[in-house]
Amino acid sequence: MTLSTPLLAAAPLLAGLIGPALIGAAPAAQQADRPAVAPAQAPAHTGGRTTGHATGRAAQNAAAPGDIVEHVAARTAADQRRVLDYWTPERMAKALPIGLLDIVTDDGLLSGLTGDADLRTTPELTGRRADLTVPRELVGTHRMAAARPDTSTIGARWMTGGLVSRTTGRVFLTVAGADFVCSASTVRSANRDVVVTAGHCVKDGAGAWAANWTFVPGYGTRGTHPYGQYTARRMFVAGPWSRGGDDDYDVGMVALATSHGRHVADVVGTQEIAFDAGRGGQAFGFGYPADPPYDGGHLVYCAGRLKDDPYGQSRDQGLGCDMTAGSSGGPWMTKFDPATGKGTIMSLSSFKYSDDRRTMYGPYFGQTIKALYGTAQNA
Repeated sequence: MTLSTPLLAAAPLLAGLIGPALIGAAPAAQQADRPAVAPAQAPAHTGGRTTGHATGRAAQNAAAPGDIVEHVAARTAADQRRVLDYWTPERMAKALPIGLLDIVTDDGLLSGLTGDADLRTTPELTGRRADLTVPRELVGTHRMAAARPDTSTIGARWMTGGLVSRTTGRVFLTVAGADFVCSASTVRSANRDVVVTAGHCVKDGAGAWAANWTFVPGYGTRGTHPYGQYTARRMFVAGPWSRGGDDDYDVGMVALATSHGRHVADVVGTQEIAFDAGRGGQAFGFGYPADPPYDGGHLVYCAGRLKDDPYGQSRDQGLGCDMTAGSSGGPWMTKFDPATGKGTIMSLSSFKYSDDRRTMYGPYFGQTIKALYGTAQNA
């Protein structure tokens, strides 16, 4: 259906899924964007998913491990200061979950939706974007966590503290003139600057790279940033994501600038990261969901057993989780110790199927993602 500004101004929108739709064809490459190696042939994609991402079976979309695309972000101190100055408390408060990217850019609606309007107070959408809605039975079920974290929950506030409460943070970014939020985590890296997030929180598939990209670790209530704010200096995604938004490669690695001369790893610490890990098993997922029943102001977690994609449309694994938009890019960890908040990142929040709102899917970290990480940690 065709959206209009009057329609989007009436009653609450229960926007909830994670990934953006691709916006048109790829623009002309900027000088700062370059593949690390000659890109492989563009993958073929199959249909069947309703998150707005292009999709494809792993056998059809295999990527060369070194198929990495880079973008230079805030290179100079002046660039970094401009980005930090851009994110006023008011802009941070009005930033929208990245899952709404396709809505606010369709039909020239940016001016009507990114000023005084708040998309979380606009009407529920039906028809072509029905996959963005949250089931009404989930609204108002925001749960508080017990003192000891559960090993099985589809969504609860993380109250235990520990390392994860510092290494996980919110991402603020601008795409197509609108401001958005995602989640991310620091990882151990040679340069002490790397965070991992979803690919769609870095680059809109075959579309534009994000601008004004800023990581706020340990984001607190009322918009506090107790450990500083870190701008992106270099951004990396896998070729299949950059060329076609392939969900199997929905991973972004970002090398951050220092904050007041300090590397993010030296301020908040890091989590471990693993590749080619065994499938299945217990995992904990974290993020800052921003749509009902959540508000983006608290770290939330899900926990449970991982399962393969039952539709066979990806190599991703699923985790029972009702986190909503804004949690994109939040880390999934195995070998997680709730007492210390330490674990090993092996995936992240990427997408949901429209007929299964209670399962989040995350990409498998194989050799291509390992190469992505290796490039970022040496940037």
